[in-house]
Amino acid sequence: MAKPSSTPRGERSGKPGARWETELRWTGEQIVEDDQPEPRQNRAARRAAARARRRR
Repeated sequence: MAKPSSTPRGERSGKPGARWETELRWTGEQIVEDDQPEPRQNRAARRAAARARRRR
């Protein structure tokens, strides 16, 4: 069993913007017209798809 440290460490500092007061709110539904183009995938999804294509 380890003995207590002579220099105690404090808690880690929080991340900026992450607070307990943060509250999620519903902003309502977003109406998308039928003729709108599909949104582009994010970079991680595009890279995963490219990896899957290379593996075949």
